[in-house]
Amino acid sequence: MLKRRASRDVLTRQTFPGKPDKVAYLYLAPLFLVYSLFLLLPLLRLVWFALYDWNGLSSAKWVGLANFRDLFVEESQREPFLHAGILIFFFSVIPVTVGLVLAAIVSRSPLRALGFFRTVLFMPQVVAMVVVAAAWRSLYAPAGTINEFLRAVGLDTLTRPWLGDYNFALPAIGIIGTWVGTGLTFILFLGGIAKIPRELYEAARIDGAGPIREFFSVTLPSLRYELSVVLTLTVIAALRTFDVIYVTTRGGPGTSTVVPSFQVYRDAFQLGHVGAAAALAIGLTTLIFVLSFVITQIAERGRET
Repeated sequence: MLKRRASRDVLTRQTFPGKPDKVAYLYLAPLFLVYSLFLLLPLLRLVWFALYDWNGLSSAKWVGLANFRDLFVEESQREPFLHAGILIFFFSVIPVTVGLVLAAIVSRSPLRALGFFRTVLFMPQVVAMVVVAAAWRSLYAPAGTINEFLRAVGLDTLTRPWLGDYNFALPAIGIIGTWVGTGLTFILFLGGIAKIPRELYEAARIDGAGPIREFFSVTLPSLRYELSVVLTLTVIAALRTFDVIYVTTRGGPGTSTVVPSFQVYRDAFQLGHVGAAAALAIGLTTLIFVLSFVITQIAERGRET
């Protein structure tokens, strides 16, 4: 028996040299190489561009951290982040709230056509955002469906060129994000509620908890993980949105719908400020990373308590 075990150990050492963790790094090396070539190196190159004043064609001029300073000083660089904050409300806060409420209601009284209902709500997720933006642009047109409906019900005073109105253009784009994101949040929350043990609800009802108390005492605490995932996805979607802005308003009217990702495109390819665009892109990436990290940490602490 001892001889057989010793021979097996010798065979293992001959077949897999070194410690297992070192061998694992060898298997990960090709993946890390590809990751470095296509992500890390371009990111370092972007940081290098951000230190120069360059139009993409002529010789570059070293400006150090001036482009990063402009993110806090220049109104044209700060305004897109303010607009992104407004979009977070439409892209994240409203869809998460509506999706959570819908999932809680459906879980208490299942619908007969639940499969069809879920498919309809999730449909915007499988449609390209360019198509979604083009469809909503036609709805928001001066002679579009929304204005025609308002005229039909006698609310002519409310009609307006929604995407051409300085005050309503950004909220109109936000509503598109709400429509797209609600289905995703509903499906994820519904799946999370399905994993909650029924015994918890039965115990809450025995203690006399009503639907609202049951929601805050059982459902919501049990959905911390799903909530963190949904918040991360929707916040990132709000911060990095570009295609909807490009198709619907191109940042107008004026600069009322300019968001960071669109400002990066405009600085780099329209205005020829490559350095400023690189600094803005780095700032946007940093903001996304920080918000994602904060949301994850809050969710992890909630699960520990």
